Amino acid sequence: MPGGSFVPNGGNVGGYGGRITASVVITCIVAASSGLIFGYDIGISGGVTTMKPFLHKFFPAVLRKAAEAKTNMYCVYNSQVLTSFTSSLYIAGLAASLVASRLTVALGRRNIMVLGGCTFLAGAAINGGAANVAMLILGRIMLGFGVGFTNQATPIYLSEMAPPKWRGAFNTGFQFFIGIGVVTANCINYGTAKLTYGWRLSLGLAIVPAVIMTLGALLISDTPSSLVERGKLAQARQSLGKVRGIDTNVEAELAELVKVSEAAKAANQEPIVTIFERQYRPHLVMAIAIPFFQQLTGINIIAFYAPVLFQSVGFGSDSALIAAIILGLVNLASILVSTAVVDRCGRRFLFIVGGAQMLICQVAVACVLAATTGVSGTKNISKGYAILVLLLMCTYAAGFGWSWGPLSWLIPSEIFPMKIRPTGQSISVAVNFATTFVLSQTFLTMLCHFKFATFLFYAGWIAVMSIFVVFFLPETKGVPLESMYTVWEKHWYWRRFVKVQP
Repeated sequence: MPGGSFVPNGGNVGGYGGRITASVVITCIVAASSGLIFGYDIGISGGVTTMKPFLHKFFPAVLRKAAEAKTNMYCVYNSQVLTSFTSSLYIAGLAASLVASRLTVALGRRNIMVLGGCTFLAGAAINGGAANVAMLILGRIMLGFGVGFTNQATPIYLSEMAPPKWRGAFNTGFQFFIGIGVVTANCINYGTAKLTYGWRLSLGLAIVPAVIMTLGALLISDTPSSLVERGKLAQARQSLGKVRGIDTNVEAELAELVKVSEAAKAANQEPIVTIFERQYRPHLVMAIAIPFFQQLTGINIIAFYAPVLFQSVGFGSDSALIAAIILGLVNLASILVSTAVVDRCGRRFLFIVGGAQMLICQVAVACVLAATTGVSGTKNISKGYAILVLLLMCTYAAGFGWSWGPLSWLIPSEIFPMKIRPTGQSISVAVNFATTFVLSQTFLTMLCHFKFATFLFYAGWIAVMSIFVVFFLPETKGVPLESMYTVWEKHWYWRRFVKVQP
């Protein structure tokens, strides 16, 4: 079997009228809104963990440590129970992503987004009414299942729906809505921080993005690829007609989808077995390496703990929350830059430029903290240097926003053939969650022990991942999904694994 014989057009073949229509734009915007729940959770958890009423009720030991006269600034929030509040979501997301590939095939991409939204809504309700740590963790687990399902299904949905020439721009919509969720959550945290039960409002209001994305998902159709895969040809034809435009003949594209789907079913082999075949080695490596490296940029750790981090380097409570909002807005704006240029400049260019920008900023932050707080971390940092740290963090967030942020969801969703696409995306999401769990559970301890060198740790990984991109990631911009095998055949290293098409 050649290295690309089971590659689909994914509902967007270059020769089948892959133009932008109002329907495909609206559909993809609605689907991308699934990123709201992930972004809201990332933004809300860090702010809530700095609220004194929340800490007093659930984590009083952290408050006692913060009240000590000579506390090491890096160690104030070093609590494994506190970090488990954040990281428990990612264990649940990991479990959900491992079963999501089969569900995505059986139920469709859209229905999994709906399921994820409903599960997230239940978790938000439990967290908002939490009376003890056990309820907090249970709510986080439910949130994790919701995020796991939507993060698996949405990038695939967007890649299969979007015209190949603009696939990158459409797919960045998912990261854009994650950014909106983060900023919204930070603003809510700022508004509720002074309230006795502000933390309940912050956690409970997660039901709003859950309702928005769930209702939106109910109003859109599934992808043509998924409908054909499940034998719903009439609905697939209707879906194709909507996204391609009523004046476009979709029969040829539909026939190609049916042909590819039947060939995949005829092989009668488990996708989890197929994906480990030698010819799919490049795809599997990218599905593991890209999300792994994305988390080792340190961005989610900074997003989770931004208020904590800014308090640690000299900002007051309110100022720390405002700084987190600024950081989120910068990241959001930079995602729009990625949307505008990703299909012109290409994936590799943005990866490399963004990586260099993040590397410089991480090293600079480490140098500023080392020079101003001392090796022990007991010296107070001046307001001027604290603002400098914020500026460097914003520049870092901008670099992430137009490179590793959106592209880490785009690449795994566009490189796999249809036969193994849900499985490949599940592996990618599982790696993302597993890495995030380890990093979020260990970050505050690392910050306590490594101090300013924590940022050098992430800078080292950014250097490694940038070198990886230079040598091993082929350019995929503008390549139709059914022709993606050609990028591996032409690559200096991966072509040894992929058989040449006859």
